[in-house]
Amino acid sequence: MNQNKLSSRVVKLIKSAAAAAAVPVVFIYILVSKPDFYLLNALGHVIVPTAHFIGDVITWPIRAVGESVENIYDLSHLRAENERLQHELNAALADKNTCTVAIEENKRLSNELDIVHATPQSVIMADVVHDTVALHHSHFLINKGVFDGVKKGMVVTSIDGIMAGMVVDVGGEFSRVRALNDADSNIAVRIAGDEVYGFLQGDGSVYAEIGFFSRPEFKGAKGMTVITSNISGVLPNGILVGTMKNNHEVKVLEPKSVSRVKVLEFNTNNEYK
Repeated sequence: MNQNKLSSRVVKLIKSAAAAAAVPVVFIYILVSKPDFYLLNALGHVIVPTAHFIGDVITWPIRAVGESVENIYDLSHLRAENERLQHELNAALADKNTCTVAIEENKRLSNELDIVHATPQSVIMADVVHDTVALHHSHFLINKGVFDGVKKGMVVTSIDGIMAGMVVDVGGEFSRVRALNDADSNIAVRIAGDEVYGFLQGDGSVYAEIGFFSRPEFKGAKGMTVITSNISGVLPNGILVGTMKNNHEVKVLEPKSVSRVKVLEFNTNNEYK
């Protein structure tokens, strides 16, 4: 009985397929032998949707498999991309942690050495356009002057905050700066992290002479950091000047070693404005 029912269903399926296959044949036959456009138009409204439906039914498994394969590929690609981005994020976080540690360490050392690294509120950026070194004298010109707010006596530092000299002459668009190694340069300084005061005198060479007066028995040593002192009322306190070569010489910036500088202004309390 079951076998008869199965045979009957198979026969119906074959008949349906044959009928579906015969429809396009009839359509083509009419188109070639008896081109009745009204009939063709009517058949087109029936055959085209039927063909689309049959095509969709027949190709559904293939399309389903293709979409599944495409989804699997996209998922695999997204996972690989996610892993790459995760590695990059981890590396960036590691770099950030390293930078944070370095910044905190720099702050700690700066506090211990009394070195001022903060950018003043009043600062004029300038370029070094010419330097003059003759005998024991050392000067350089910057391309900012009175029109830009530069005044005689202002402190000039490198971009990273190391003192390069002081403004001694000011014009409209240019200013002349006396370098620390100039023979006429004589500034008040002290040892960073200590209350040992002295004066730094230039002699035209890379090294300036330092003499201590607050503690005559003090002996300087190679590697000690020297910063400005405000005891003379001329300079602010805590600008990095240089490091000691031995017990009486300090390595300072030469004009030829700087190309861009900061011109700083400070108030009468020897503090940065």
